[in-house]
Amino acid sequence: MHDLARKYCIGRGECIHLNRSLLSYYQQNLLRSNQRVDKATLLAELETARERTRALITSLPENRLDVPYHPGVNPPLWEMGHAAFFYEVFVFNLLDGTPSYDPAMDDLWDSFHIDHKDRWRRDLFPGREKTLAYFDTIYDRMAARIDGQTLTDRELYLYRYAIFHQNMHIESIIWCRQTVGYPAVPDFQPGRVAPGEPLSGDAQIPAGRWLIGMPGESEAYAHDDFAFDNEKPRFEIELPSFAISKQPVSNREFMAFVDDGGYERPGLWSFGGRKWLQTDSDVSLAQSEPQPLMQAPKHPLYWRRQDGHWQERVFDQWQPVNPDAPVVHLSYWEAEAWCNWAGRRLPTEFEWEVAALGNRPGEPFRRFPWGNEPASLELADLGGRNMAQNPVWDYPAGDGPFGCRQMVGSVWEWTSSQFFPYDGFKIDMYPFMSTLQFGDHKVTKGGGCATSPNLIRGTYRQAYLAQRNDVYTGFRTCAVSDT
Repeated sequence: MHDLARKYCIGRGECIHLNRSLLSYYQQNLLRSNQRVDKATLLAELETARERTRALITSLPENRLDVPYHPGVNPPLWEMGHAAFFYEVFVFNLLDGTPSYDPAMDDLWDSFHIDHKDRWRRDLFPGREKTLAYFDTIYDRMAARIDGQTLTDRELYLYRYAIFHQNMHIESIIWCRQTVGYPAVPDFQPGRVAPGEPLSGDAQIPAGRWLIGMPGESEAYAHDDFAFDNEKPRFEIELPSFAISKQPVSNREFMAFVDDGGYERPGLWSFGGRKWLQTDSDVSLAQSEPQPLMQAPKHPLYWRRQDGHWQERVFDQWQPVNPDAPVVHLSYWEAEAWCNWAGRRLPTEFEWEVAALGNRPGEPFRRFPWGNEPASLELADLGGRNMAQNPVWDYPAGDGPFGCRQMVGSVWEWTSSQFFPYDGFKIDMYPFMSTLQFGDHKVTKGGGCATSPNLIRGTYRQAYLAQRNDVYTGFRTCAVSDT
């Protein structure tokens, strides 16, 4: 740990050593609403990102760093080097003109200059110790720069952008470990006692005029109003009344669809869904089979039928499907087909955001369902802690203004909306944050169980291709109107 990160005294003057407990500590003590981000906050976020990434890499033995090839993941060492490279490009190169740590590696760490399959070539990349040395050197330089220079809004914005980018890759390393069937991540702590009671029915959302997104121009753009380009600019929208489920669809509810032959009933599936349903893919990793296993979808990706009962793989362990937990690792097509079977529909992304946040013109703006207190591990299933293993009625303290539960955390929730820019969209400092996904991706909302707490907010838009079922995606539904 960098000495500069250690020296800061946080809260009531106590000096805090930065470790995993800091993840919840700094959210409770540093990031209060309407408080400007300072150096202590920034260094805490930087160190948390460093420690979590290091733990995900160092907890694997050497022979497991060479993960099997899969189109939805990257090798963990490449993820680590790429994250460090991002700091180099968007902080040191941009602000200081500093040469790269190793110019010969620039094209290899840059995701736009190396083919996906080439990231598995061990002859191109350094091993763990050299990659860790590169990673730590860049993080030490970051901490020194933050500590030693005036914290302007422009620099703060770039720092936070790079740290949030790192947290995106923490999430992708977590789902990589799920994809290839590796042991649970270090942050995983199953067995949380679930408070709250089961919810029933829908939340009734009145017709009206609502606010969507984050400000396009704001004096607080590096602080409270930090957002990525696809969340901007904020606008008003008129929506009719609608009803949306108070909790995500559970395994029990989806299991009924599977057991009713939902995957064998093409009439429940759209044209795109039927095409996906008829496409064989290699599911050997998902099913823990040593040899290639080509088959079309018959059930959720990480489920299997064993001795007459459904099991689910969570990292490297097969366990009985928890009927009360949210269904997860579903494609858009599966969510859409379930809706057709159940006589429901997916919400649009605007309906979802209104149900989650309830922001109206002229009223105080909330960034989270519960208000403006930042996300914490008590308010939502985030940070790789519970991994969508708790009931859909857990986390009552995180309820939204209309009584909807788990709208942040647990599962990224599919919406019916295509991923398009808002009117007035402007490309951000990183031109590829959104632009490559516009048009052919779907919008998911709310963050999942592997999402970092400091990354998510109710306006956040995550784009996934409709066929993605390897990530932590689920859904909730709306009632179908009679009109």
